[in-house]
Amino acid sequence: MAKVDHIKHYASALLLPLVLMVAVTYGAGRLVLAVPTGEAALNRDLAADRTGLWNTLTDYGTSLSDTPYIVALTALAAIIFRLVYKRWRESIFLIAAVWGQSLVFLATTTLVGRHRPPVEHLDPAPPTSSFPSGHVSAAVGFYCAMALILSIHVRSRALQVVIWVLGVAAPLIVGFSRLYRGMHFLTDVAWGLLLGVFCVVVAARAILYRREERRTRLRVAGDASSARARLGEN
Repeated sequence: MAKVDHIKHYASALLLPLVLMVAVTYGAGRLVLAVPTGEAALNRDLAADRTGLWNTLTDYGTSLSDTPYIVALTALAAIIFRLVYKRWRESIFLIAAVWGQSLVFLATTTLVGRHRPPVEHLDPAPPTSSFPSGHVSAAVGFYCAMALILSIHVRSRALQVVIWVLGVAAPLIVGFSRLYRGMHFLTDVAWGLLLGVFCVVVAARAILYRREERRTRLRVAGDASSARARLGEN
């Protein structure tokens, strides 16, 4: 019975929201294609102002969420969390957040089929479309999930602020770098941010905070039972 409850929980709390996000992302992508946005002007302006220094800086910026790095860092962090915290919850949450956004991205990007900006591309173009930005959603999925895990386990408010500043800064750096290097339109980056945040929140609710919610329900139920018992005695 417990195993069935687990399956139902993850199906409703994790799988169903991701499936719905696939549909919403596809719909948003088709809408972006149908409505003139004029975003190419921003890409042209950024391309016209390129310098050697910013070319180098944004090369490092975009590499923060290159697929091989994200895969390796996720695996390494998952192993470390398992060893340090003596449980799988943080590790599974991180994997779910990172791979959740990846699955939504892979399920929609080719179907949307948006061309990349009409400027020189400073990076090799992968065989996926421009919408949404997989680099940006992966950056949110990994760095913000890491920030959430770490901030839960530290007591210092100042350290929590530092952790979240770094966790939020990384996706923003990746997003700007992808724009600057001509790999995405602004809406691609914006939806990548939204997709990443969505997957982190869904994974956190389904995995990271599930035990605390269950304990709260049990405590409330226990308090209610005690209150009824006291009323019965009276």
